[in-house]
This record gives sequence, C-alpha cells and structure tokens, in this order.
Amino acid sequence: MAVNTNNKKQLLSDADVVQKIFEHIDNSTTDKGDKTWKEPVKNYRSKERLNAELKILQHRSIVFCPSGALAKPGDYVSRDVAGIPLIAVRGLDSKIRAFRNACRHRGVQLANGHGCARVLVCPYHGWAYSLDGSLRSIPHEHGFPDVDKATRGLVPVACAEINGLVFINQDPQADINNDVSSLPKLMPDGHRLLRSDNMVIKANWKLYIESALEGYHIRETHKDTFFPVQYDNLTVVETFGENSRIAFPYQAIEALRKKKGTNLCADGRLTYVYHLFPNVLISTFPGCLQVVVIEPIDESTTCQHTYLITDIDENDTELLDSIFEGQKFAANGAIEDQKIVMSAQRGLMSGANEYLEFSLFESAISHLHTHLAKEIELLAESKSQ
Repeated sequence: MAVNTNNKKQLLSDADVVQKIFEHIDNSTTDKGDKTWKEPVKNYRSKERLNAELKILQHRSIVFCPSGALAKPGDYVSRDVAGIPLIAVRGLDSKIRAFRNACRHRGVQLANGHGCARVLVCPYHGWAYSLDGSLRSIPHEHGFPDVDKATRGLVPVACAEINGLVFINQDPQADINNDVSSLPKLMPDGHRLLRSDNMVIKANWKLYIESALEGYHIRETHKDTFFPVQYDNLTVVETFGENSRIAFPYQAIEALRKKKGTNLCADGRLTYVYHLFPNVLISTFPGCLQVVVIEPIDESTTCQHTYLITDIDENDTELLDSIFEGQKFAANGAIEDQKIVMSAQRGLMSGANEYLEFSLFESAISHLHTHLAKEIELLAESKSQ
C-alpha cells in the first residue's frame, strides 16, 4: 500500500528508490552509513538505563495506535506506556482523548485491552466516567460528602489524531502537532482496522527494533521465507529527523526495469519499514499497512502491539483473502525474527561481548542508538540543573 511521503525533509520517490535498488542489484552493493556503532551490552541489561529510556517514552509525543483502532464513538484502547496505564477513547463528539487509566477513587484501571463502551465504569466500586473523562456518578454518593465531582474526572494526557495515527504525550501541555509536524502522512485516507493483537517477547525492546532495521540477516535468518523472494543485504536507507525509512526490495521488482516515468509505483515490489523514533514500526505490504508498537516491560521483556489496517473495501473478499495469505507468510518470517532476538537476549547474559557492533550497512540501527544516546544525555542534563 503506497503512502504519501510529502514532508519537510522529502523522502525519495518510489521511482528514485527503485533506481537505487537497481544500481545496488547490478553492482552487488547496498546503502551504507558513515560510521559503525558499538553499543555497550550494559545498555541492554541495566535497570538504570531502562528507566532512562522509559522516561524518554513518558515525555515524547509517540504513536499510541492507528485511528482505525478507535473507529467509532465509545471505542477504546487501553495499555501501559512506559509503565504507565493509559486509555484512549473516541468520544460521542468523535474526538479522541487519552487519560491515565486509573479511577479517581482507588486507582483501579477502568478497562483493559480494547472494546467499546458508552460509559467507563470502575470494576471495583462502580465509579462511572463519561467518554470525555468527567466523573459521571458515584454509587452511594452520600458517603463522599467532600468529593467535588467536577474536579475528580480522569486525569488527561496530551492526545492528537493526526493523519490516521493517534499520538499521545504524558505531558498534558505538550504540543503534539508541532512535535510530529515533520512526519509524512503514512496512513491512507479511509483506512480501517483489519485486526489487532499483542504478544510478549522475552527480549530487550531494542533488540527487537534492531531486527527490523537491516537486511544483513535476510539470507541466514529467513532461508525459507523472505530470502527466496527478497535479496541478501540490499536495502535503501533514508533518515528524517530521528526517524528512518528502510526499503526492502522483492525480486519481483525486476518487472519494473523497463518502466519509465516519475509516477512509477513500487507497491507489491518492496516493503518500506518506517521507524518512528523510538519504538514504533510501520511497514507497507500489498494492500495493507502494519503498525507495531514495541513497549518495554523490563530489561529482558517486551510487549509487541500490532495493528493491521487497510483501505480495501470490506466486501472485496478476493483482495482481503490475498492480504491474509500474505500476512501468514510474513508471520512465518516474524517468528524467525523472534527466535533470533530471544537468542540474542540469552547472548547478552553470557558475558561473551562487551558491546554489540553494527556495520556500515546497519546504519538505521546506528541512527536509533545515536538519537537514544542524545535523548538520555539531555535527560541527564535536565536533572542536574
């Protein structure tokens, strides 16, 4: 599925990306960065380092979910973000709001996972909240003579729905629109949610992100899945701010050799993986997009939240069947990645390596760690002032 890449730093057009891919195929090359990177193993194992990373997630404007996950009034998604329980809900006025997911009575979460409700009711004592977060009712209210319902609504966090994505920032005064103004429009108009799921992976969150940001592992890790239809160690890597986009071509791209013109479309000929710093991956597939939010739980545990979206009509069963078949194939490759990442996690514990080393053709990973290090340095400076 194609995406609109008009943004302040213009990403390459499909035609330009395809041309670069052909040059790499013909010369047995790939995009390379300017430097290698050595990331200390302690940065994957340290509780102190993880706490700093969680602080970054708590103070940044980040993707919470695609808009399609909150399609109609009353739809909600609740999950932890950097250890903090949050809930986003589309109100009766169609506006999406986000709150700290804690009842103002005893702090119990109002909902878990996703669903649809006209009122958010605490499962402990039944305090009820309207979809705008206001406290609606208290059972046996006469027992709380000092409670002013007007001041005891759910605690909001900054939230904005922009170009098909829901962004949150745990600072209620954050200017999310300004923070994400340089991002391209990644979601197609009229998109809808096909399915969502989550899973826990026994590995550090950065190990999992790293596996999606390079093609150096395609031949060895994906012998029977991606490698037969893609290329070994051939990617086009672009950066925009702290973010990056990696193009993974399929061998079917050869069909475009003789096509000319700037309007050339690479749909179905390559996968773009957009890394939205620090913890979100958006991947393009034929007919659909996959939004993956990687949520750190502890130093060695990660929760992956996955949303599959499409703009294909729900009555077009033939196209939808082809999407689901393609996703079965992609899921097999994802299982291979998960096994490798969990093995890498065990390797962190072996004491064999002082650092993990990333090559010139793993530049998107270096880009991640460069900006993560900068953010942590800024965080340390702000603490010392």
